Amino acid sequence: MVFVKRATGVILTTLALSLTTGAAPSAADPCAKFAGQQFVVPADALTCLKSFPFNETLRQNVLTNIARVFDFFTFEDFYLNSPAPFQESTTNIRADIARINRTTFATDYDFNRAVYDFTTQLNDGHTRWFPNCYTSFQNLLPTPVVTLEENGVQNVFVAPDSVEFVNLLGVNYTSHFDQIGFNFRRFAGAKVLSIEGQDPYAYADFIAKTASGNYLDHGVRVNSVFSSYRISGTDFSQRFGDISGPAFPDKNFLTMTLIPVNSTKSETVQVPFLASYVGAPFTDRASFWTANCAANDETNGVNLRNSGVSAKRATQKQARAVIIDKTPANGVGLPSQFQPRLPQTDGSTGVIKSYILPDNKTGVMFVGSFEGDFNQFQTDTVAAIDQFKASGVSRLLIDLTNNGGGFVCLGQFLHQYLAGAKIGYPGFVSTSRANPLAQKIVAADIALGVTGQISFYAPDNWAFLNDTPQPVTFNYNTPSAPFKINGVSDPTSQRFHDICTPFVVPVPEEPPFDLSNVAIVSNGNCASTCAMFSTLMFERHQTKIAIFGGKPGEQLQYKGMAGNQVLEWADLDTEIKTAGVKNDPLAPPDLLIQGNMRHNWRTAWSFLDENVPIAYESELPQFRFAYTKDTYNDPQNLWTFAASKLLH
Repeated sequence: MVFVKRATGVILTTLALSLTTGAAPSAADPCAKFAGQQFVVPADALTCLKSFPFNETLRQNVLTNIARVFDFFTFEDFYLNSPAPFQESTTNIRADIARINRTTFATDYDFNRAVYDFTTQLNDGHTRWFPNCYTSFQNLLPTPVVTLEENGVQNVFVAPDSVEFVNLLGVNYTSHFDQIGFNFRRFAGAKVLSIEGQDPYAYADFIAKTASGNYLDHGVRVNSVFSSYRISGTDFSQRFGDISGPAFPDKNFLTMTLIPVNSTKSETVQVPFLASYVGAPFTDRASFWTANCAANDETNGVNLRNSGVSAKRATQKQARAVIIDKTPANGVGLPSQFQPRLPQTDGSTGVIKSYILPDNKTGVMFVGSFEGDFNQFQTDTVAAIDQFKASGVSRLLIDLTNNGGGFVCLGQFLHQYLAGAKIGYPGFVSTSRANPLAQKIVAADIALGVTGQISFYAPDNWAFLNDTPQPVTFNYNTPSAPFKINGVSDPTSQRFHDICTPFVVPVPEEPPFDLSNVAIVSNGNCASTCAMFSTLMFERHQTKIAIFGGKPGEQLQYKGMAGNQVLEWADLDTEIKTAGVKNDPLAPPDLLIQGNMRHNWRTAWSFLDENVPIAYESELPQFRFAYTKDTYNDPQNLWTFAASKLLH
């Protein structure tokens, strides 16, 4: 086991001095070389990141924090032998931590990268280590790739819209390639024969296995390696994809063999990456560490029972299930000519964009996420559906492409609004892990009178299975409920329901549309709350679901990782401190660096088998289509095609 004493101001000061005054790889300051620049040659970025020496105190602090956070991770023991078809995610988490603890590392970057890779390859976007210091760049390739069908055959291509797309990064990006004499523009739409000497789909499999993370299903991860459209925030966007937009500046080139458009001759080219800096401003190596690496006031949790706690930290209290896209540059704007040409309906200023297709029978709701303004999501849903009904729309197509999740209750709201209030409880049966410290937290919250206004562990957050709210004195964690997986006893809390109702808008008793006339489309990159929503629609109402893209001949689930609720490290630490148990020997220590060991804190259990989490319920879409040049980045074209196939 890993142990570390709690940090003091003296320890923090000493660490800062040792990490920023250690010998750099070159005489010049490797970080000052590109300070203030938007884009950086990858080798220069990596030299800066690797200039901070390995520090044993930081290793022990990080690994102790992570080991104790994993005590709360609901799926830990599933990983000992992950069920088919998710067996690629099988590992022994405690053995992995021990391995990293005994490994020799040259730099702090190398250590954090090892932890990042280990948690990423769990393939659960809810449960990952994000060291802010080293996720401050994103490598970007000017030839993003897509998988397309042409004449009935699927192949990998450089995105046909890559010139328009890459130009949106600005002249600071594109001029770099002009200066080094690399004409990326002539490769737009080129057929890709190999990447790094491999068949391009084999390379996609490799990246999906080793770098993508986020989703248990390998097929869904393969889809995430390719460029695709989405809504980022409230705007149309296009992802580079995991091949062309990796999270670290550790590759200078990607070797591709391709055939340009209007040519029959293959070429092997080294396509250069250029890294985008997405961290905080700095001027030199020392200020880079201070701004991006050293722990700050937001890194660790707070005791919300203290009157001095800021209003911001005290009011962010809605259950969320969302994956993190750490690098904002991963979502560049979708070129305007590929955005829907149809007029938007009412309720389209937030994360939902709604339209009526030219057939005047089909309404489309592109639900970009379940984030944003909690109340506006509900009022926008009502506004769109009201306009659909007034316009004679009788069919509904929901696009969930690249929806990373969001507020748990918004997924339940959209389900209940579409299915009608008559269905009753619109969510899943849920549990959290009943480890010894969790039991102490619930008991302490009850003794201290802590309520759901400031704590997720407080009993009044939850309802009994008959939907009667739990009193603040009810201990749902003691006694715990027995559960065994892979031969390991892993007790959970008693089972409970969320309390999401009443919503801010009235929910109709009957469905606004015949549910047989409702269908869902996506690329399978539908995570967290999105995965829960689509699973609710599929398991309870047999909603038609179509998935686009993926590797031909390879299985692809209709949902990404489905947990139930995620706690960021600062959220969990706040629960511990608010309950007054931070000094317990089982409690994770405060982090000395800017980092976040987030984790899946609650489990949703399938309607099909309440002994199986929905995350591990293999559910395939009823329809599977390849992307084409007309649909891979043009939502309106995709919706028109999907409506013709799914809604009659």
